[in-house]
Amino acid sequence: GFPRTLGQAEALDRICELDLVISLNIPFETLKDRLSARWIHPASGRVYNMDFNPPHVQPLVQREDDKPEAVAARLRKYKDAAKPVIELYKSRGILHSFSGTETNKIWPYVYTLLSSKIPPVLSDEEN
Repeated sequence: GFPRTLGQAEALDRICELDLVISLNIPFETLKDRLSARWIHPASGRVYNMDFNPPHVQPLVQREDDKPEAVAARLRKYKDAAKPVIELYKSRGILHSFSGTETNKIWPYVYTLLSSKIPPVLSDEEN
């Protein structure tokens, strides 16, 4: 997500005013498993997820930063860096958090929130 750090949030503040921030809360182990399942086909550079999109090509390689130990370290670092950003947006009353692991279960709630904040765009036929 973006912004990931307080410095990025402050830079974003200088160019636009946010009135809504969405945070998706996914369990640590779920994130670690998903990120660790990323493999790359070196010839094409295409990224595959062994759980969601297993490839029909070989050979595949796993980047060092996608190995489980590295992913766990990246997630801990992200959590530490993002905490002040989350607190900033929470203090402004613009943070909306959603928890879950499946897009089809989280999306209806996100859609409802966005629909209540953003007026619909009408087509030329509807105007």
